[in-house]
Amino acid sequence: MKFLDTYAIIEIIQGNPKYKHVADEPFVTTIQNIMEVYYYFLRTADDEAAEKYFSWFRLVCTPISDGAIKAAMKLRLEQRKQRNLISYVDCIGYAVALERGIPFVSGEKHFRNLENVEFIV
Repeated sequence: MKFLDTYAIIEIIQGNPKYKHVADEPFVTTIQNIMEVYYYFLRTADDEAAEKYFSWFRLVCTPISDGAIKAAMKLRLEQRKQRNLISYVDCIGYAVALERGIPFVSGEKHFRNLENVEFIV
């Protein structure tokens, strides 16, 4: 089991071969990540594509605990002090992955040097 951030989900949808192995394994994400995917396809494609991908990935959304939200905000503050500006959504996803003990999959540069990240570019 792995956690896919928005970046990873979009790469899978777009057929990036570097992400094929991830798509073939069980994974989860959050509703916030699916919100970003929905917006991305509204902006770059159309309503139909946005609806399709929202529906597909909605099935693998995992709940977000209060503990993950608090850990995410602490991470965001810590990273901000280091000038590593990670979005709220990405911080929450990362905290959920840590809490569940599963790898966080991303190609976002902000995660390159963090623990528990499967970084794919």
